[in-house]
Amino acid sequence: CELLEVCRSSFYYVPQQEGVDNQGLMRLIDKQYMETPFYGVPRLTEYLRGAGHQVNPKRIRRLYRLMGLHAIGPRPNTSKPHKGEGHTIFPYLLQDLKVTHPNHVWAMDITYVPVGNGHMYLIAIIDLYSRYIVGWSLSNTMTATWCKEYLELAINNHGCPEIINTDQDSQFSSPKFIGFVLGGGIQFSMDGKGRAIDNIFIERFWRSIKYEKIYMEPSDDGLELYGKIMAYMEFYNTKRQHQSLGYKKPEQVFRQAA
Repeated sequence: CELLEVCRSSFYYVPQQEGVDNQGLMRLIDKQYMETPFYGVPRLTEYLRGAGHQVNPKRIRRLYRLMGLHAIGPRPNTSKPHKGEGHTIFPYLLQDLKVTHPNHVWAMDITYVPVGNGHMYLIAIIDLYSRYIVGWSLSNTMTATWCKEYLELAINNHGCPEIINTDQDSQFSSPKFIGFVLGGGIQFSMDGKGRAIDNIFIERFWRSIKYEKIYMEPSDDGLELYGKIMAYMEFYNTKRQHQSLGYKKPEQVFRQAA
């Protein structure tokens, strides 16, 4: 894979399992979240009830957590790192920032992906200037080690960003991940809690890959899913034109301006 070297064990990921009912609900939640990311647990619960599902907020809250979802909400007014829910939270640095060149800002996020009778997690790192996906990986768990290793690999392959932006999830606010970022001289920016709009470019990428590949071509197992995602990443980086880039491709912009 041109985008990211993937160890051989990547092909043996086993999807996380949930009951059939919960997997069905998670698929519905994921699709609705793409349309209405501002829905919190209460509104999503009512939406599902209106669609004929017997659910309660406790169950939907658990699935939200399992999927790593947060409803969009107000962002705290912070100007320096502070403690939040036991983790260090960094201020959002991208407000009114003009991104002027490749490796100026990378954004990193994790999303739920359905596969067969289970699910996996997809991590992606996007260069905001070019929309180029500099790194990605699949896993059946979300860990700080996983995030740190694939950020390190992306840096080895494409150079070091000046700023990395993530959400406030525990993987990114862990000492291991923070130590790697700051130790590399990278400025750390974090979305406000529940502010998916702060990381809008990678949220748009999630929508693109899910509607153009993952939902259109369901996968039965992790190996099949990996192959389809790898093909889409190649298409997205080298062939998919972006209006905001003057109808150029992400790789073209990333390489020309680098």
